[in-house]
Amino acid sequence: MSIDMQAVSFRADQKLKLFIEKRVEKLNQFFDRIIHTQVLLKLENSGQIKEKVVELSVHVPGEILFVKSSKMSFEAATDEAIDSLRRQIEKYKYRRK
Repeated sequence: MSIDMQAVSFRADQKLKLFIEKRVEKLNQFFDRIIHTQVLLKLENSGQIKEKVVELSVHVPGEILFVKSSKMSFEAATDEAIDSLRRQIEKYKYRRK
């Protein structure tokens, strides 16, 4: 599985990148035929508080699974997005049987 990571209008530090890569790699435990994963990190200004937004798209045979999550930290948004993707992958596997 290849992982592309982009940060919009800021530079993501190495620690954050490693954290996200580790979490995305764990998706292989649920489905080993993931082709490609794209991660988009954005800052969303909602009033005085800047929310962190994580968008994940996972390319599997015949379909693209997408999830968007926004929280106060990238780590929390990533965890929520990975949990949602895990459920989508399980549904995808069930439909393919």
